[in-house]
Amino acid sequence: MRYLTVALAKGRLAARAMEMFEQIGISCEEMKDKDSRKLIFANEELGIRFFLAKATDVPTYVEYGAADIGIAGRDTILEEGRKLYEVMDLGIGRCRMCVCGPESAGERLKHHELIRVATKYPNIARDYFHNRKYQTAEIIRLNGSIELAPIVGLSEVIVDIVETGSTLRENGLTVLEEICPLSARMVVNQVSMKTEHERITKIIRALERTGEK
Repeated sequence: MRYLTVALAKGRLAARAMEMFEQIGISCEEMKDKDSRKLIFANEELGIRFFLAKATDVPTYVEYGAADIGIAGRDTILEEGRKLYEVMDLGIGRCRMCVCGPESAGERLKHHELIRVATKYPNIARDYFHNRKYQTAEIIRLNGSIELAPIVGLSEVIVDIVETGSTLRENGLTVLEEICPLSARMVVNQVSMKTEHERITKIIRALERTGEK
């Protein structure tokens, strides 16, 4: 039996995902060793192995078949735009992708004026403004604190993840438009879905049942 390989986005998401796997009887004791320098952790008995990756790399590992299954946020999946199957909403890490800015920027959005948009998610922002709103937008990619951009005049609005909105409020910004809801998703390699259909489907069904309880 070949290994079924699972790529997990590092951090809180990986920890939450492993809790869910443990609920359906898929554990990996090796991963609990905080001092371990191993890169791949296996449950030999079940023929499943796990590895941790940077969130933005998870869809790449899955598309190219280095991982059969991946767990990552929907923001990452949408931004990376890889060829894979999104098979399940795990319901963890819920938040929203939104267009945010000062109240005054709402008029520019309403009247479809040329607008500058700062974001860590240029593909999501471009798709939203160009393909859904049909609004001409200059997309500026940033890596740091996106909220700073409209405050210092780099952009009129930002596209970013919003959880509670407290950081926005503290900086005089607000949610102007919602792009889409976000949460952790399970994605599957397209070939693996055929060759390992039974094993992968069994995991999906088991996780769905725990979510229903």
